[in-house]
Amino acid sequence: MITHFDHVTVAVRDLQPAIDFFALLGFEEEKRVIIKDEPFSSYMGVPDIEADHVTLAVPGASPRFEVQVLHFRTPEAATMAKNDPRLDKLGFNHICFAVKEAEAMVRRLKSKGVEVRSELKNFHSRQLFFITGPEGITVEFAEWS
Repeated sequence: MITHFDHVTVAVRDLQPAIDFFALLGFEEEKRVIIKDEPFSSYMGVPDIEADHVTLAVPGASPRFEVQVLHFRTPEAATMAKNDPRLDKLGFNHICFAVKEAEAMVRRLKSKGVEVRSELKNFHSRQLFFITGPEGITVEFAEWS
């Protein structure tokens, strides 16, 4: 039985800009370790892995939710097509965070140079908007009425 959403992991080329991005959203760094060799190689199916693994969380959030940022040292991260920002694609689409004061958040993110991809939209008792995150991932925010 699932109790709640636990974490999402984002693999990035540049570690600090990704951490800085999530800090804008209220996440704080809790742990920073290097994962290397066994048991991580077997568990993740990545031979000879060595990667920075940074755990970010919103202090006091309940239930707890983490963003884990991975930066591969070895092997070189697999290059795939850049995250497609279109929302009519198959597979992983986007992640959504619940927020308070969505309008203020839009203004603050824009002032920090974050690409805000949509205006606030009222839908199903929520105000919603999309932004572009590290490596082109799509992040959505929802303020419940």
